[in-house]
This record gives sequence, structure tokens and C-alpha cells, in this order.
Amino acid sequence: MKQYYAVFDTNVLVSALLSRNTASPTVALLDHTLDRTIIPIYNEEILNEYNEVLHRAKFSFATERIAAVIAAIRSGIAADRTPASWNFPDEEDIVFYEVALSVDEAYLITGNIRHFPSVSKVVTPAEMLRIISKR
Repeated sequence: MKQYYAVFDTNVLVSALLSRNTASPTVALLDHTLDRTIIPIYNEEILNEYNEVLHRAKFSFATERIAAVIAAIRSGIAADRTPASWNFPDEEDIVFYEVALSVDEAYLITGNIRHFPSVSKVVTPAEMLRIISKR
């Protein structure tokens, strides 16, 4: 089984948890994380953002669901940041890109593709599913 390495932008996790469609790309990507097709990459800054955002009252996500998602992410690879030289519209996005840079052949999966450099490493959830389906 081919495995893929990926950093999940927080918006992908929010979308997956909000979705009622089990076939949505974001839900499918979480399933691929659970079956180890996708090996998540993270650092503590990213985990802290996941925790903060997913616990926001406006989402009303069950604590157990949040814990399960974060445990799935933690089952991956902790990585350092590799400095990037690009002007990010949102400074909080830098960590996701820099952690993705730190692992060869890793992807950054995001719903906000315009916030990142236009490189093959940065993909939407649907694009990541197409990459996996080509295996």
C-alpha cells in the first residue's frame, strides 16, 4: 500500500467534522488517515491551533470527536519547520507550509489554496483524493 505524507490545514478538519456527507473529500481524507494511506505531519503549534479552533463554541463538536481526530493526527510524524521565503497573506498559515516543507514528498491539504504558494505540494482535498486514486 502506497502511503502519502500530509499536513492538514485546520479548515480541512473543520470541514470534515461539519460534513454530513460521508463521501465528501474532507471526510474521505480523514478515513485515509485512519487506514494509514495518509500519514499526518504536525508540530505542537499546529496541534495547538487544531485544539483551539475545534473547541470553539460555534462548532459544538463533541470533545470525543475532537480527541479522536487529534489522536489520528498524533499517530503521524512530528516535524520541525523549514523556513519558507514567501509573503503569506495570513501569518498563521506559515507553520502549515513550513512543516510540509520539512518532509520530502509531503503535501499541504487546504481549502484555502490562495493563501499559499502555487506549488504542487499545496493541494485541495479533492486534488489529494485524485493523487491517492492514481496509485
